[in-house]
Amino acid sequence: MSAMYKLLACDLDGTLMDETFTFTPRVKRAVAQAIDRGVAVIIATGRAYPSALPFAQELGVTLPLICTQGGLVQDPLTGEVLHRATIPLPLAHEVIALSEGRGWHLTLHMDDQIYLTGLRHPRLLYDQMFSLPLRIVDDLSAAITCPPAKFIVIAESEQADAILPELRERFAGRLRVVRSHRNFIEGNPLDASKGQALTRLAARLGIPQSHTAAIGDNDNDADMVAWAGLGMAMGNAHPDLKAIADLILPPVAADGVAVAIEKYILARLSR
Repeated sequence: MSAMYKLLACDLDGTLMDETFTFTPRVKRAVAQAIDRGVAVIIATGRAYPSALPFAQELGVTLPLICTQGGLVQDPLTGEVLHRATIPLPLAHEVIALSEGRGWHLTLHMDDQIYLTGLRHPRLLYDQMFSLPLRIVDDLSAAITCPPAKFIVIAESEQADAILPELRERFAGRLRVVRSHRNFIEGNPLDASKGQALTRLAARLGIPQSHTAAIGDNDNDADMVAWAGLGMAMGNAHPDLKAIADLILPPVAADGVAVAIEKYILARLSR
């Protein structure tokens, strides 16, 4: 861990911000200082681009955004799409059939909208977590006419524990299935992951792997944290992510990202 880190990739929810969906002054200040010192700060999130963009703008992040778990990489200044991946329609219909048979609460994400057959939670939850228009339909199979970006099964934590391995076994080698929140199991295209997206962006920026750092809090951050020269897990992170991280930071409630920037990035630049 003696390298100077020139690129920092951060997850949003549970990492840069807590469940209030706000950045603390210390986190905002640390991110601004890193950017001012020439560090390439990148947001890597499961959120769709329209949902992630306002957060990036608030932080002053201008580099391409890694969205939908790496399924979309888009430049916030020009709107240029650098990478886009979608789930093939036959696979999407297979997911719908399985979810209907199991009674799961399935949401499909297509054209920056959320398709679902009804609400099972307060509307505020969907608005805060997705920040996208909801399309409530009678028949998901009929409504999904082009390949979706991803799907999310929303479930209580214990139920999600059981759903995750079933989906992974059923779609092994065909979809990437991750836990992105205690209540979310996500299905993504095989070429959509934060780690793959970070690898591409580091190469695009000419920054070697050894000079990259990444911070996350859940299963969907695992390959990004594992790939980075310095992989860090939040104190509130899932135990599986902590097990592969180089460092465990304080939790989001204690400004873990700010601690990482101050101690492991800015301090090294000052040497």
